[in-house]
Amino acid sequence: MGLTKKDIKLVTDPLWDNNPVTVQVLGICSALAITAQLKAAIVMSLSFTFVLAMGNVAISLLRNVIPPKIRIIAQLIVAAALVIVVDFVLKAYVYDLSKQLSVYVGLIITNCILMGRFEAFALGNPPGKSFLDALGNAGGYSIALLIVAFFRELLGSILGFQVLGDPIKKTGVYALGYENNGFMLLAPMALVTYGIVVWVQRSRNKALIEEGH
Repeated sequence: MGLTKKDIKLVTDPLWDNNPVTVQVLGICSALAITAQLKAAIVMSLSFTFVLAMGNVAISLLRNVIPPKIRIIAQLIVAAALVIVVDFVLKAYVYDLSKQLSVYVGLIITNCILMGRFEAFALGNPPGKSFLDALGNAGGYSIALLIVAFFRELLGSILGFQVLGDPIKKTGVYALGYENNGFMLLAPMALVTYGIVVWVQRSRNKALIEEGH
């Protein structure tokens, strides 16, 4: 059985027009905190995608046996178990990045996007649709993270590859006349970059502009 238009929309809608970070303004803590390096943003995106996808499926499978009074506790247990798995894997294979991400991996448990999809979608839909919903929302979250991280690193290097300037001085100046001073890595620049992304999105889609603004 193929995917219906509704199934496809579950994946595509959160990527841009209903992006959980830039439109719903959810999960922006990590978007602002760990985007100083693109590599860290990629690892966080993959980690979040795994937790949300597996968590949505698990909650959907258990939706008929979870007592309503303890559903939030059950959701937290599922999220915590998956985050522990992710944390162990990161510590085993990318220990330096694991230290850099620090508490933010653990905070995936309380990410508003994660708990929101568990509560609003997985509890009322079958596993297949819940998995697609997770892919869409995790994809939207990842896109927002990667865009912010890309532009914060752009004035220096991307994944270790020099973009502007030259690490070797020639005749007393840097190539292209630019020397990276780390300005974009300052914490306030995460918020500025995020704001520019939101502005660009709303300028391209007038439906996202609230009335009266």
